[in-house]
Amino acid sequence: MAYSIGDECVKCGACAQNCPMSCIKEGSSKYEIDASQCIDCGTCAGVCPVGAPHA
Repeated sequence: MAYSIGDECVKCGACAQNCPMSCIKEGSSKYEIDASQCIDCGTCAGVCPVGAPHA
């Protein structure tokens, strides 16, 4: 199951910089994960300072 980024996102970019699949892009109000490319590794959740990515 792919991760998704919740409304807690503060658009710091830590998730996108650390994603091994480069499937996280900046959206208009928060970062967004391309579910078709996400491998459910959890790296984004591990580096997010506010816990925005959720499985």
